[in-house]
Amino acid sequence: MTAAANTQDLKIVAERTQALRSFVLNRPQALNAFDDEMCRVLSDALPRIARDPDTYIVALLSSSPKAFCAGGDVVALTTEAERDIEGAKAIMRREYALDWLLECFSKPAVSFIDGVCMGSGAGLTAYNTHRVAGENYKWAMPEVKIGLFPDVGIANVLARLPWPIGLYLGLTGRTVRRDDAQWLGLVTHCIAASEFSGIRAKLADATPVDPLLDGLSEPQSKGALQKDLGLIRDHFSHATLKEIFQSLANAQSAGCEWARNTLSGLRKNSPVSLAITDRHIRNALTLDIRETLIEDYRLAVRCLEGADFAEGVRALLRDKDGAPKWSPAQFEDITASIVEKYFLPLGEDELDLPLRSEMQAARV
Repeated sequence: MTAAANTQDLKIVAERTQALRSFVLNRPQALNAFDDEMCRVLSDALPRIARDPDTYIVALLSSSPKAFCAGGDVVALTTEAERDIEGAKAIMRREYALDWLLECFSKPAVSFIDGVCMGSGAGLTAYNTHRVAGENYKWAMPEVKIGLFPDVGIANVLARLPWPIGLYLGLTGRTVRRDDAQWLGLVTHCIAASEFSGIRAKLADATPVDPLLDGLSEPQSKGALQKDLGLIRDHFSHATLKEIFQSLANAQSAGCEWARNTLSGLRKNSPVSLAITDRHIRNALTLDIRETLIEDYRLAVRCLEGADFAEGVRALLRDKDGAPKWSPAQFEDITASIVEKYFLPLGEDELDLPLRSEMQAARV
């Protein structure tokens, strides 16, 4: 077998070109769904790169023109949970630890994002120093549609967007294009994907990254999300999810088409997921990224142990009948005690992440 054939079989292709280390997500047939094998590759490599004096910068990119990363491989994860739930929990621990590693990574890191960037893809890119959006950039955290919640630390990102845009995005799973992404700070630069290879070549020569990207970044016009800002504020600024639902229902009765469509979309999502997402994003207003990831793990464990996550994956991704049977079936049936159990500490099973100072002392 040739070296080229071997490279094609790798889920992540690691490349070294002078001062640049690149990691190419390479599961195009699965839209680069991020799995445990890929997580281990990055987790093993990044600490060594951080201590390598010959490496100036790291790049994350995709071999697929359609997607940077369409999310975690939740089909594989729920299959593993059916077989060995402790093994599934370990997969989540490793991914959240990788997100914390990316947040604490000591060298410049650039993600080149063209196409779909969702779920785990958002986690891989959120903590990079530079996030470059190509013209086909599409960002979303649609986990509520499959009985999960915005994890990988993204609740912290959503909480820090102009309020209540992040809450709205977390509850609806709405897709963000690059014009709105630049406005929100989800990306740092908007550059045509045709420029990506040339940028990497210059970075390999240790060309300073900031002036290089700044010189190529394209100004963006006002996006669809910005145009809906008034409606989002009107209906999602309320203190509780119940009040948000009521506000949308009142506007729908008054003939507001936007409210009708938004409420209809919310009703299709897992009621439990909506409730825990609402609380998780509000909690993240007072949490740092490390604390958010620890809370992510508590919620993920309860989702793996519960019914809606497996059911959502079945309905939307495995059987693809589009008809999940949520438990409880309606948001009105969610009680405070149901939500509370998701947030209870795990005791000795809590996610153990080093403090930032400990990560820095370890030179990662």
